[in-house]
Order: sequence, then C-alpha cells, then structure tokens
Amino acid sequence: MDGLTGVRRYFRKDLVPLLADLRLAIVLLLAIAVFSVSGTVIEQGQSLSYYQTNYPEEPALFGFLSWKVLLTLGLDHVYRTWWFLSLLILFGASLTACTFTRQITALRWFSRTWNFYSKPRQFEKMALSTELSQGSLDQLTPLLEQRRYRIFRRDDSLYAHKGLVGRIGPIVVHASMLLILLGAMWGAMTGFFAQEMVPSGQTFQIRNIFDAGPWAAAQIPKDWSVHVNRFWIDYTPEGRIEQFYSDLSVLDRQGEEVKRKTIWVNQPLRYGRVTLYQADWAVAAVRVRINNSPTFQLPMAELEAQGGRLWGTWVPTKPDLSAGVSLVARDLQGTLLVYGQTGELISTVRAGMATEVNGVNLIVEDLIGSTGLQIKADPGIPLVYTGFGLLMVGVMMSYVSHSQVWALQVGERLYVGGRTNRAQVSFEREFVGILDRLTDDTDESLKLTPREDVPAVVD
Repeated sequence: MDGLTGVRRYFRKDLVPLLADLRLAIVLLLAIAVFSVSGTVIEQGQSLSYYQTNYPEEPALFGFLSWKVLLTLGLDHVYRTWWFLSLLILFGASLTACTFTRQITALRWFSRTWNFYSKPRQFEKMALSTELSQGSLDQLTPLLEQRRYRIFRRDDSLYAHKGLVGRIGPIVVHASMLLILLGAMWGAMTGFFAQEMVPSGQTFQIRNIFDAGPWAAAQIPKDWSVHVNRFWIDYTPEGRIEQFYSDLSVLDRQGEEVKRKTIWVNQPLRYGRVTLYQADWAVAAVRVRINNSPTFQLPMAELEAQGGRLWGTWVPTKPDLSAGVSLVARDLQGTLLVYGQTGELISTVRAGMATEVNGVNLIVEDLIGSTGLQIKADPGIPLVYTGFGLLMVGVMMSYVSHSQVWALQVGERLYVGGRTNRAQVSFEREFVGILDRLTDDTDESLKLTPREDVPAVVD
C-alpha cells in the first residue's frame, strides 16, 4: 500500500503539474509543428529508389540528410512514426492535465463564488467595490436585469453574473484540441493511400496501396469495385489541357451499380469511408487496323522525354513481324506521329483516319486513355472536423466576458462590488453606469474605489 500511495503522490504532486506546465505544452506544440512541416516538404510513402535518387549520400542535403538518414528516422512516413505519435500523446496528456488542474478547477472555484457575501470586508478583495449611503437591493435588481445579468438573492445578499460561456470556452477549446489529436492518431493508424491507373472501360479493386497504417486492413474495401465508364480530357483552343474527367461507377459483389459520379480535380467520389480523387492521366492503348484486318488493340508505354509527356507503341506491318512502325502520341486529341524502323518521321495520322506505311494501309481507330486515381481512406477525419468546429466555437466563447456583481445590504448602507475576466474597461464603465442610475445621478455619496492592488482575473 505504501508503494501505491507513493506512486499516487508522485503522480498528483509531481507528474501532473509538470504535464500541465504551459512551457512544456508550447515546446511540444512547436515540435509537432516542425515535424508536420517536414512531413509536408519530404514526399511521404515513396519507393526506395525514389529516395535514393532525390536524397543521395553524396552530396547529402544540408550536409547530412541522405536517404539512409531519412529512412532510419522514418521521415518517409512521419505521421506514423512512434516518436511523432508519442509527441501527440504527450501533448494530449498535457492538455488533459491543464484542463483538469486549471480550467475545471477554475470552474469549481466559480461555483463556490455563488456563495453570497455576508460581511462588508469581503468587498475589499474585489477589483471594483463601493459603499453607498443610499440605494437598496430592490433598486439594484432591475438595473442589473436590464443589462442581462442573471440574479440570485438570499436575505440581504445579492449575486449576479453574465457571460458564463466565457468561463466554459477554454474548456471547449481544450476538448476540441484533444478531439483533433485523437482523430489524427486514429487516421494515422487506420488510414491508407493508394494509386491506380485504370484504362477506360475496365473494372478494378483497390490493390496498389503505397502507404497504410498498421490497422488499415479493415478499411481496405473487399466487397465492392469501381468501373471506369469513360475517361476524357477537355482542351483549350490553344491545345492545352483544361480539365480531365472520369465517369465512375461503384459496383457491389454482384456487379450491380450502387453509385455513379463523374469526377474531376477537386471534385472526388466518396463511397463509404473511401474517397477517390482525380489525380493523373495517361494514354493507355491505341486501336488500329492493317488494311482489312480485324481491329486490334496495342498498349502504349510512357517514354522518357524532355519538355513533355510522350507515349509510344510498335505496330507490325507484316504478318511475320519483320517490319513495323512506331506510333507516338502526346495527348488524347488524336494526332499520332509515325516513325520508321530507322527512327525517321514518315507520317502523321489522326484517330479515325488512315495513312500508308511500308506498303500497307494503317488505320488508327481510337486512342484509349487511362485515368489516374488517388484513393484515400482516413477514418479520423470526422473527429478532426468535429474538433475544428468545436475549436472555432470555443474560441468565440472565450471572447465573451464573464462579469460578476455582489451586493450586501447592511442597515441603510449598500455594499456593491464586481469583477470580470476580460474587457476590464468596459466592465468599469458598465459598473459606474449602474451605480449612477442607482444613486439617481447624484455623486455626493458615491465612493467608487478601484483597487490597484487587486488585479482583474484574466484568462
């Protein structure tokens, strides 16, 4: 029992005050901000070859940041490293400790101040206090009600307050930040990112996952798939890409359509907890005929090129594959360049047209595009959004001044005092205005005593 008592004493006397220290919270918040920025600057979830190419050992970035250092520290997946999650947990513990040791304690103190003052000397401890030789509680009550004070009376004592939400606001702010932290950690542990490049007309399930939390398996959909009905690109009159679109259908296990939507950049498709974003595009294949042959489809691969993206394929022009031409496309507008076996440009052709090459008639029927989809699941987003909403509400609540007024009738004399947690000047003006009305605009018996040695309570 002595050991358990010692642990409780250490937790209550040493650990909790340390966690509730504002300086610790500021240091933790700055550390979280710095590492969050690093996770934005350094590309997350890329392949090993990507980091070896962009973060070589010689010369290392800033003299020390090579791909080995980056992977060792987990900077390729910052938001899921043990040390980043530990920072979030420690910051959450600091917020919780501060909430219970300061905010809720202050609220409990406020509940005790509802005790009515019964001795004149109690008014000397207030930021504003006065002693009046005229006036009564019955005259003071309607003046306070006009200014939206809530009034409580007991015998010859009065207590009034307004702006209680200003005391609750900081607690709401802390609770909202805890919700945001919880949502961020839950999303990091259970969310995933995937990328798919899918040609028009094909159906796919989410497979190409490049970043996932340790508990993400349950979030990866296995009971539905997505069919790409059509992919197309709108071009400007100058030939530049204006926007690209994907017409997608979500299919259940039986292949029945349960949702359909056309997506484009910044207009995703959401189904369940998964969101599909339009992120990229490519030329997937070309459909051609040689003379009167049946139509056949050839895949096109992206070529290494400077100054733009190119896709190409090889088309045989003889049955024994001893001769052929190369088709190169820059986009889906339909114009293809035809190159001979020695690399010379021999012709150009558009989709739906024909050209003669190597003694045969080459007909290009169509270019087929692929849609590049970025797929994301983050179960923590509802908590994060709820937290941000509460944060805004809590901040607005915190700006409301909590003003309190006490009064005590002792014979013919009336003692009045008050304080507020912010907007001290405005409260003083309101307080003086109430007393002016109370004394019926006569100042002879009014002795308002602002006490400089008693500071206003400011949160």
